[in-house]
Amino acid sequence: MAVDLNAIRAKIAELNGERKQSNVQMWKPGIGEHKVRVLPWKNLKDGEVFKELWFYYLGDERGLLAPNQFGKADPINDLMRKLYSTGKAEDKLIANKLRAKMRSYAAVIVRGEESKGVQVWAFGKPIHARLLSFWVDEEIGDITDPNSGFDLKVTVSHIAGKMFNGKPSLDTTIDPARRPSKLCDDAKQSQLWLENLPDVAGMWPQKTAQEIETALNNWMSGGAASSDDKASDGASRGTAKGVDALDDLVADVKSEVKASAPKAEAKTEETKKSKTKATKVAEETEEAPAKSKDLDAAFAELMEDE
Repeated sequence: MAVDLNAIRAKIAELNGERKQSNVQMWKPGIGEHKVRVLPWKNLKDGEVFKELWFYYLGDERGLLAPNQFGKADPINDLMRKLYSTGKAEDKLIANKLRAKMRSYAAVIVRGEESKGVQVWAFGKPIHARLLSFWVDEEIGDITDPNSGFDLKVTVSHIAGKMFNGKPSLDTTIDPARRPSKLCDDAKQSQLWLENLPDVAGMWPQKTAQEIETALNNWMSGGAASSDDKASDGASRGTAKGVDALDDLVADVKSEVKASAPKAEAKTEETKKSKTKATKVAEETEEAPAKSKDLDAAFAELMEDE
């Protein structure tokens, strides 16, 4: 019996927490011109037209789904809020290193590859913004409408003289077709595509709060080297500088608390060692002075700041 190496690689990735086994077909446009039709997702939040998922990138972690987007306990998000509440500029820098990055996903039919069915196109903010601009253009509107939407021409080309990680940088331009069209002339086929959209969120395992905290502790300890490289789907990672800065921050917070706390309230060395780094930072920064403006509003400002 022949060995399916791709299946083995997928299983290894799943065991490493990188991605669940999934039948989702990802589409990544190569050099040249492509025509695609974007399908409408179901049950999106108000104001969304694409699936939006938030990931943490800590060192060599390829991407951890942020639990708070699903209403679950999130140690990294909690630590960011604690750091930002100190009012210190350096703490805000560390919070920025920790914050989640958004990736957007569109369900598409690639013209010429209809036999593959619905595929998923992952992209970042520039492409997301370009696609959203079509909705507010009165001559275009809802490009996902199966009866009166628009095909898109996606053109990928090299940027002359610009390199990234030793490879030529790419430029992606997107333009709508000149006139609207149906998703498919075959109504039954069109309905089949629309009713069988991929489960994008199910492609990655949702980590428990303990697993997230462990990843955070490893990052804080410098156990996983970071880089400015981008992940395989284009999302940025944290930097090694962030690891050093966070270690300095931990030491700074610990020394400040130790100097100001009464001796009678000092914890034993054994108790201190039993706590995780993330827990200690969260507890010790609680006593730091809060900013004058409301923390929730300030934190929202942080998350919007690029």
